[in-house]
Amino acid sequence: MPASPPTVVLVHGAFTDTAGWLGVIDELQRDGIPVLAVANPLRGLASDAAYIASVAAQIDGPVVLVGHSYGGALITVAGTAHNVVGLVYVAAYVLEEGESLGELQGRFPSAALADHLMRWTCPDGEGERITEVSIDPAAFPLVFAADVSASVARVLAAAQRPLAAAAFEERASAAAWKTKPSWALIAGADQAINPDVERFGAERAAATIVELDGASHAVAVSRPKDVADLILTAVHATS
Repeated sequence: MPASPPTVVLVHGAFTDTAGWLGVIDELQRDGIPVLAVANPLRGLASDAAYIASVAAQIDGPVVLVGHSYGGALITVAGTAHNVVGLVYVAAYVLEEGESLGELQGRFPSAALADHLMRWTCPDGEGERITEVSIDPAAFPLVFAADVSASVARVLAAAQRPLAAAAFEERASAAAWKTKPSWALIAGADQAINPDVERFGAERAAATIVELDGASHAVAVSRPKDVADLILTAVHATS
């Protein structure tokens, strides 16, 4: 009897939630692939990665971790979990050990996102306040979702989940791509992360790369089949 395929664990990035994976989940389930979309806490690189690693480690059998955007930084660290057999980066940050998001971004010109971030504060539960960031809703379609319908972009803008600003400065404690095979999708028209940032990290990790011309940062929403096809390539390669 053939072995069961790895479970695909989908990790969303900042300014979105698990709903961004709906089309991708549908495509994977049609192919009989077990899949779980994780609610990313978005509170910080170390704590978020620990949460993702904990989820992966408690799954019975092998896991392929898929990270979008900031989620790519998380799977880079969380991918050291013993049962993770592959990493898939979707319009994502691919960090080196000891590197922060800010350092990686600083190698290249800023994307449009940098000019349209809104800052808020919220309590941290210990009597202090922390800063978190989200995208100005008026700029959201341009920055995040230029290739989806205007109505969907408005919904995505209204449903944003903010990211703790401190996440940009935390350093990755590990780089799982050094020991696990990786794949990467580069969104060619990304205005949230400079595509050169995505490409540099993917090439440094010796990932198998697919580039989608004209794809926005919301590529999992606008082109779910292309995203699912790359994930399936990783699943088949690690089965």
